[in-house]
Amino acid sequence: MTIRRLCCVAATAWCLASVCVRGLGADTFVWDNQRGSVQADLRGWSLTKVLENVATATGWQVYVEPAAETTVSVKFKGLPVADALRRLLGGFNFALVPETNGVMRLYVFRTSMADATQPITAPTATHADSGARTNRLADELVVRVKPGTNIDELARLLGAKVVGTISGRNIYRLKFDDANAAEAARSKLATRPEVESVEDNYAIDRPAQARPVLASSVPPLTLKLNPPRDNNRLIIGLIDTPIQSFGGDLDAFFLKPVALAGEAQPDPRSPTHATSMAYTILTSLQGATGGKTSVQILPVDVYGNNQFTTTFDVARGIAEAVNAGATVINLSLGTEADSPLLRDIIRQAHQQGIVFYGAAGNTPVSTPFYPAAYPDVTAVTAGDQNRTIAPYANRGEFIDVVAPGVSIVNYKGQQFVVFGTSAAAAFATGFAAGIADATGKTAAEADKALRSSLAPNKTR
Repeated sequence: MTIRRLCCVAATAWCLASVCVRGLGADTFVWDNQRGSVQADLRGWSLTKVLENVATATGWQVYVEPAAETTVSVKFKGLPVADALRRLLGGFNFALVPETNGVMRLYVFRTSMADATQPITAPTATHADSGARTNRLADELVVRVKPGTNIDELARLLGAKVVGTISGRNIYRLKFDDANAAEAARSKLATRPEVESVEDNYAIDRPAQARPVLASSVPPLTLKLNPPRDNNRLIIGLIDTPIQSFGGDLDAFFLKPVALAGEAQPDPRSPTHATSMAYTILTSLQGATGGKTSVQILPVDVYGNNQFTTTFDVARGIAEAVNAGATVINLSLGTEADSPLLRDIIRQAHQQGIVFYGAAGNTPVSTPFYPAAYPDVTAVTAGDQNRTIAPYANRGEFIDVVAPGVSIVNYKGQQFVVFGTSAAAAFATGFAAGIADATGKTAAEADKALRSSLAPNKTR
């Protein structure tokens, strides 16, 4: 299998917020995005201080090239955002990139966006601000209790509702009236002997869907399903959005979907993210097996019609997939938030021989992106045939594998393209399962072979 070279295309958009930040003395920094303008009167500010205040004023995630520094003294009023940034950044280049969840990312660098790897933290960030950056659900808690605990009674005493359960594990998702009620309950739970742990729940934004392709020479799949094995059956758990039917022979590769977020009604005119990942997995399976395989896919929908899922529901989805016999699990999703629950669910499954493939994230930084960054997940980033990481992709020390970050999806007679580390993780998932199917190796043995052949090229 060869790996396609993928070019990064950056887009620009402006967020809709209005914030005024004032420094000491005469320094003034006013950010008015309702009018699309910025006012500044700064005297001798460092570049770091400027970027900290930009992050505070806009809510953007800001990354700068390490050791980039200059002194900024400017005075202007009513400049458009792009012009204001040129004045504020003292000659450094920048790129403003929108994410699918609406959060903007600002990269500041000398020559290459890929060099902007150092995150900037707003100096006034509070615990609640940190939660906003990681999409912490401030009115929710995840609790683990001892066997035999009456969770409904405990929730009643706390003024909470039980809105989620991980069956057989005594783990529950509690929702409160507001953030203050949740924090008060956290303190009470810390003193309860039947409570083993309390942690936060985090939102994980819905991944972007594939885009139409006007023309492509990529032929449709011709993969055929062999009879499933009697022993050591290979099932890929696809933890993602709702799945759609391809029609024809490909539907035989899918087991009955598991829906954890209610009945979904995806747009039938284009493939969902899960449908695109499934097609990418099947494409990779076809290449690894020569066109015939007994591997099947178990779709687990943790999004439904919602714009986000949660770390709790991803953990729940993994548990459901494991209970249904999945031996390989694809996690083409992620967050900057570290969830002890998600980490533990993955660790326990990995100890049973189940392997995981996670998307490393579509940001050229070295900071962890979860669940890919957990030690029991094979972290997959996007890159070219030389295993050189793509300019837009995460390049952290936790990365295990470099795989193609572009996939062409044939859906209902039309072709779509999906980009990013999600596609790379799906490629790796299918290829590893294909290796296991074609050679008789276990999933863990196939994972070891994949890590060896597709490890990042450290010399480039």
